[in-house]
Order: sequence, then structure tokens, then C-alpha cells
Amino acid sequence: MKKVRVRLGINSYDILIDSGLLPQTGARLKEIGFSGRVVIITDPTVKKLYGDTLKQTLDDSGFETLLLEVPEGEEQKSLETAGRLYYELTDFYAERTTPILALGGGVIGDLTGFVAATYMRGVPLIQIPTTLLAQVDSSIGGKVAVNHGQLKNKIGAFYQPRLVISDIAILKSLAPGDLSDGLAEAIKHGVILDKEFFTYIEKNLDRIKSLDAGVLETVVFRSAKIKAGVVEKDERDFNLRNILNFGHTIGHAIESVSDLRVQHGEAVAIGMLAEARISSKLGIFKENEMSRLEEVIARAGLPIQIPALQLEEIIKAIKHDKKILQGKIRFALPRTIGEAFLTDEVSPSLVEEVLTGWNE
Repeated sequence: MKKVRVRLGINSYDILIDSGLLPQTGARLKEIGFSGRVVIITDPTVKKLYGDTLKQTLDDSGFETLLLEVPEGEEQKSLETAGRLYYELTDFYAERTTPILALGGGVIGDLTGFVAATYMRGVPLIQIPTTLLAQVDSSIGGKVAVNHGQLKNKIGAFYQPRLVISDIAILKSLAPGDLSDGLAEAIKHGVILDKEFFTYIEKNLDRIKSLDAGVLETVVFRSAKIKAGVVEKDERDFNLRNILNFGHTIGHAIESVSDLRVQHGEAVAIGMLAEARISSKLGIFKENEMSRLEEVIARAGLPIQIPALQLEEIIKAIKHDKKILQGKIRFALPRTIGEAFLTDEVSPSLVEEVLTGWNE
């Protein structure tokens, strides 16, 4: 088993990475001091695949377990859904020491994390990510949120989990599109901070796509180490952590304008290419590296074309980005593969220039 320690003082926690961890959940919770009631929040598909297994292992370990099901879809990341879950937790007599387990992908992780952060001013959160995207990115770092209107993650908090359990065996059930979705975030980690990791993904894409457990474990472990290292230095996203937003400024805008029909990883892939082109237009990111990035994204099964969306609406959505400071949009741009930088000197006209005629 591989382990990554996220060192945040009293909020420190471990990320456990291995095949076959899910049936050990009850024992792992006891190791860190939990007993009594426990709540699982998941969606129908994950419940059918893994929910009953998880509940059984918790019951066998002596826990009193409540399994709550949330319909699938990004639209479930809402204050309305959170409100329904608060009622369920109250009826179960969940206390401030009752851990809530997020069993699912990014939507379940974000929503459950938000509920855990706000119910009774905060109850213990355990992340059990079931998608590659959640294992390499969204389950780590304590960003929890719900959407508001069409604006993604507009209402949220920083709330660290007590433990992250990444069972690689679960990834065997992923559809190819879901695997590609997670690869976008792993590729991002390589571009911004680790050229060697980017090369590893480049060389092992076929093995990743064939769900080679050893390679997937390495991808999850190295991504977790990269993200944990950034979070440790800037937990609250004031400076360095913004670098993790490479591809997300334009990517989130595409998600919003598409009414969240474009998957997160797909939008981030397009966002990475757009933001790399911005860097290239600024004379920084070299054309040969631009080609290399585009090739890896395409080989990963991710889009390199922008969906048929209104350009002016994308520009408008970018102006609502959470990273705007004093009216200026802050971008994370690649300097070279393996190194990125932050800037608020990207003009809206340059963004428009890069996006105009993209598919022509």
C-alpha cells in the first residue's frame, strides 16, 4: 500500500492508495478512533456496485450505518440537495462525532464534503473516491462546494477530510470516458509541476487505458503527492495553490455555458489547450511543447475542439471566475512542461483572440 501524508497541522490526514482497500474501511475507521454511527452518501450507480459492500464491512465492524442515495448528475450539487441531506442526518441522530463517508466521484465528494462542513458546524469527513478524477484530484485538499445557478462551486468551504481511501480496484468498473475525464487532471499535474510525471503518462497511456492496476496506482500516488505538496504550502488558495487551476479558468466557463453538460475533465482538457495557447501567444510556451500537450490530450481520449457554444457567453462566464482579484482574472499558465506561473496580465482581448475560430 502507498500512503501520502497531507501535513496541515491539526488538520493533517493520510491518503491510502492500494487495490482492495474498500473492504478494510471499517477497520481503518476504528484505527483513527471512530465508533458508533456512520453515514455513507453515494449515488445509485455506485451504490449498486459498492454501496452494499461498504455498508456490510462497516456493519461487521460494529458500526450503525445509514446509507443515503443522491440522484446522479452535476445538478445535484445544490443547496436544495444539501438541505434534504440535513433532514436525513437529523432523523438518524447524527452527532458532531459521526463520520460521513463520501462514496463516489467528484459530485458526491464535493456535495458530501459541503454537507459535512456545514452540518452542526462540521462533522468528520471520509473521502472514498470511486473515479480516477476524484482519486487524483477532487478528494484531496479540502475544497468542498455546491453550484449556484450555472456557476460551478460558487458556494463552498475549505474542509479537510480525516482520511482518503483510494481503492485502485474500483477503477476497473470505469467506462472509458470516465477514465479519460480523470486523466485530464493527472496530465495537468505533470504540466504544472512534474515533467517526469508528464512523460510517464505519455509513455504509459495505453497501459492506463487498459486499466493496468500497477500503472494506475502510480498515477494516483504521484498525482496525490503533487497536489498534497501544493496544499501543504497554501491550504486556503491565496497564492501557490492557484497553480492547480491550470485549464480551469476557461474550463469552468465552458462547463457553465454548456449548462454543465460538458464533463469536467473534457472542459479542463480544452481549458489547458486554450491557456497553453495564451502562454504561447505571450511568447512563453514553445510550439513543440504545445504540440506535445495536444497529442497527449487527444491520445487520452479527451477533446481538442471547443463544443458549439457562444464565445461571448464563455467570455462572460470567465469574468465570474472565483479567482478574480481587484477586477483582474488570474491565470495559471505553463512556462514549459513541468513548470507553470501565475499572472493577472492576460487581457480579455487575448482570451477572445485565442478562442475565436478555434474549430476552423
